[in-house]
Amino acid sequence: MELLDIRGTTDTPKVLFDPDNNIFEISGRSLPEDVITFYQPVIEWLDDYKLVPNKNTEFVFKYIYFNTATSKLIQDILLRLEQIQETGNEVKVLWYYEEDDEDMYDLGEEFKENVEIPFEIVEY
Repeated sequence: MELLDIRGTTDTPKVLFDPDNNIFEISGRSLPEDVITFYQPVIEWLDDYKLVPNKNTEFVFKYIYFNTATSKLIQDILLRLEQIQETGNEVKVLWYYEEDDEDMYDLGEEFKENVEIPFEIVEY
């Protein structure tokens, strides 16, 4: 699998998927004008990755802020991670939130309840 590296901006998150080094991270702010267009390569990459995933995938979400439209795409990403686990591979989600950011913590809890994969919420 090829590396997926999308540079973050003030309105879009940084995306780094590097299966050779077992790095899968989305971080920053997600307020793209067209959420579908921005996340399309992410979803397509994950669709390809789930066909030949690493034995262990640790997926990091480290959002500072995201809009409502992004939350649907996060759910789509989590669905694909569940599908990877269903094929017998290990998957773990790490949801990072800044200290005192109760909203991001609560969002992590909501996503955690909606999936059947190990999901750890980590303060930093």
